[in-house]
Amino acid sequence: MNKRTFLKICSAAMTSPFLSRLAAWASPEKLHNWAGNVEYGTDRVYPAGSVEEVQEFVRTQSKLKVLGTRHCFNHIADSRDQFLSMKAMDKVVELNAEARTVTIESGMSYGKLCPILESKGWALHNLASLPHISVAGACSTATHGSGVKNGNLSTAVSGLEIVNAAGEVVKLSRAKDGGTFQGAVVGLGALGAVTKVTLDLMPSYQVQQYVYENLPLDELTRHFDAIESAAYSVSLFTDWQKKRINEVWLKHRMENGKSFDAPPEFYGAKRATKNLHPIAELSAENCTEQMGVPGPWYDRLPHFRMGFTPSAGKELQAEYFVARKNAIDAILAVEKLRDQVGPHLLITEIRTIAADNFWMSPCYKQDSVTIHFTLKPDWPAVSKLLPVIEKELAPFHARPHWGKLFTMAPAHLDSLYEKLPEFVALSRRFDPAGKFHNDFLNTNVFGVVS
Repeated sequence: MNKRTFLKICSAAMTSPFLSRLAAWASPEKLHNWAGNVEYGTDRVYPAGSVEEVQEFVRTQSKLKVLGTRHCFNHIADSRDQFLSMKAMDKVVELNAEARTVTIESGMSYGKLCPILESKGWALHNLASLPHISVAGACSTATHGSGVKNGNLSTAVSGLEIVNAAGEVVKLSRAKDGGTFQGAVVGLGALGAVTKVTLDLMPSYQVQQYVYENLPLDELTRHFDAIESAAYSVSLFTDWQKKRINEVWLKHRMENGKSFDAPPEFYGAKRATKNLHPIAELSAENCTEQMGVPGPWYDRLPHFRMGFTPSAGKELQAEYFVARKNAIDAILAVEKLRDQVGPHLLITEIRTIAADNFWMSPCYKQDSVTIHFTLKPDWPAVSKLLPVIEKELAPFHARPHWGKLFTMAPAHLDSLYEKLPEFVALSRRFDPAGKFHNDFLNTNVFGVVS
């Protein structure tokens, strides 16, 4: 997450012939992800402005990947051949009030979509900590928010439109396509180019956000379920020091217009008297409003505001999902590593996510807790730390976030995903020659199933 500009796609060029557009467009600098820790294997990017242009481009390529908002910290979206960008395809296609759904083009970000929905009286069930990410990319990697009853962002998906390797448009829906749909939603970019997404909606709602400081670790272990269920969305931030959770962020959904009267103390933690950043030393200027000030769902569920660059890019991220029933044991296992983790850590966030039925989701058939590490940008040190963390979490069958850093062996990943063989078979149906595969997918997904 740095200050490099996004891809500059000129809409006026959309009417130019396909080949001349492809030859004329070139990135002015090496392409990186937001954090700057990944330099992509090519700067060749084709900017599509319609489904037809996506189809034509896909048909003519032997290898390609879709380039989204570049928020992944690993090489899952990388290519050594060609990138396809659908950044210009960011329109609302249909808002169906009767069905309570919205269909959008895949270049749409949550930050652009949410105010549109709010203006029409609608909302989504949850959001990630950043609104800058694309809807299609977030759902394809099982990105999530928090809440014991809230599934990850992909659980709002009720329909997909995908251009497969042959350049054909394939439409899938929750209602009609069963297992194929369940395999395709968290598709890891392996099935084709997602061109449209249909999301479930709910009536708009207001949220109040309160922050508490210094929750004793003993209180967390004794009252974990009560703490995590105390609000619509709950985030715990810790540096693993001093046997405490540094900050507890409670996002209360206002029901029937009723405000939540936050007590001055919460399981031994004290209510904050000013807005805070998850990293105490940093200014809260870029964080969403706290102190119980009511606001629309999309301006409270994320931790950070849309109208700023999310970070200076000086961080690495890793995250692990464990079954919620194992949450306390997993948290205490990491807490034992505090002296090893501390020197490399900016902050850890702990969140809950409800189970889903998507084959490659880390929450497949299990209510989950995530332990997220925002780390200093020192990959040589982090690359040695992650195996230590993963070893401690191995007894709990921890699954890594697909878009973040991990060092697990591919064979171990195989053991964590019971539907992996079915997912590989589904990929072969959509993409028999592996046109949308890359080194990351070949190593971590397709190389572990015979």
